[in-house]
Amino acid sequence: MNALRITGLVLIVLGLAGFFTGGFSFTKDTTQAKLGPLELTVTEKESVNVPPWLSLGAMALGAVVLVLGFRRR
Repeated sequence: MNALRITGLVLIVLGLAGFFTGGFSFTKDTTQAKLGPLELTVTEKESVNVPPWLSLGAMALGAVVLVLGFRRR
């Protein structure tokens, strides 16, 4: 497989994942205070929403790149 085909498939898969999940979340640890040997850390849950138009755009762009990858030989 050449690079265009792989890029097209990755864009399609990422677009599908963003469309069906709607986003992703992760946890972030931050140090709030440090007093000698004592350390106060806070775990925050962050979420990132992926708009449906961005997911559909990634899938469309992936399809175009995939077709270009098959035409170029």
